Amino acid sequence: MSALLSDEQIAAFSRDGFLAIPDFMGAETRSAVRQRAVDLVNAWEPSGENTVFTTEEQERVSNHEFLSSGGKIWCFFEEEAFDERGELRQSKELSINKIGHAQHDLDDVFEEATYTSDLAQIASDIGMADALALQSMYIFKQPGIGGEVNCHQDGTFLYTDPLSVTGFWFAIEDATLENGCLWAAPGGHKAPLRKLFRRLGTDDDGTTFEELDDTPLPDPAKDLFPLEVPAGTMVILNGKLPHWSDVNRSPVSRHAYTLHCISGSADYPDWNWLQRPEDMPLRRLDRSDRR
Repeated sequence: MSALLSDEQIAAFSRDGFLAIPDFMGAETRSAVRQRAVDLVNAWEPSGENTVFTTEEQERVSNHEFLSSGGKIWCFFEEEAFDERGELRQSKELSINKIGHAQHDLDDVFEEATYTSDLAQIASDIGMADALALQSMYIFKQPGIGGEVNCHQDGTFLYTDPLSVTGFWFAIEDATLENGCLWAAPGGHKAPLRKLFRRLGTDDDGTTFEELDDTPLPDPAKDLFPLEVPAGTMVILNGKLPHWSDVNRSPVSRHAYTLHCISGSADYPDWNWLQRPEDMPLRRLDRSDRR
């Protein structure tokens, strides 16, 4: 298959560390993925531990459900979903931050939306001919309580040697300044990786951040560029690119689907927080390893 990205688009991705491709995911696929996400939430029952997704470093602890979610489908609540008594402030379907992290391999609808020839070709166009689908998330960015995602680099959390993680972010709904669109630092991927997020051992031993470089990450208020994009847009994110999204205080949600891929030739350490069961090997995005 011939390249889908132009030389100009490839150069822009190399220069900026991100690239927005309009009209990549069609309306029918967006509708199917959105409905399936809602169905998964409705069918999901917490296990007794209300797993809240947070990006605050001090709050990232050894939550078993989080650290074991690399090989399953799990729902994570918004930080502001619960009142002071620990009760949901609103319905469950309006309280979930995200679904993760293996629905691309465990759910037929997400699998069909993920393993496409066009996405595999675009990955190849940017130098990932051997891309493996590592992690997926369906992010709701709920009205009024959709949490902030602190400025970070994906390579901190999904490290490979050499660094290869690349994010493919799909706007299921319009992403605007009001409902918490992505913001990125153009060219910021050319600076060092600041930290690593490491397991300390088993699921119950916790995690830690290891500092690699003390250069501050960009200040969202001064240094980042907003990526307001309409539904259907795919945004590609370099693994070292600092990016951020604000809290959603608007009455409108900002659903998105995110896939992170790594190079099949890179080493993926066993101290990464996300680990898959031995009977769930990663699959190539182009499905050339399909049995």
